[in-house]
Amino acid sequence: EVQLTESGGGSVQAGGSLRLSCEASGYAYNRKCMAWFRQAPGKEREGVAEIYTGDDTTSYADSVKGRFTISQDNAKNTVYLQMNSLKPEDTAMYYCALAMGCWGLRERAFGRWGQGTQVTVSS
Repeated sequence: EVQLTESGGGSVQAGGSLRLSCEASGYAYNRKCMAWFRQAPGKEREGVAEIYTGDDTTSYADSVKGRFTISQDNAKNTVYLQMNSLKPEDTAMYYCALAMGCWGLRERAFGRWGQGTQVTVSS
């Protein structure tokens, strides 16, 4: 079945940038919704950004608008999350997820998940 492989997590100082990558199995990537969620200690999991690979339609959480950009490369079956102007409150485990369609970062729609990659932002 589909495999989601994440990379790019790490530690940065506030104001810095980081780019996360998630590679998906080719047969499952076309015309799918790919998204990034995150969960900080003691907090609920929240949707960060999603993209429909069929037409590049995107959706973002208000907390990251203007700072994060989700994109995808169909040829590489890979979705990216470019994170700029990082803040300490962005610290969380970031998860890649896949769904049949995009419906506004509704967690219940995503049935396939990556292993997670840690992002730590310090002042």
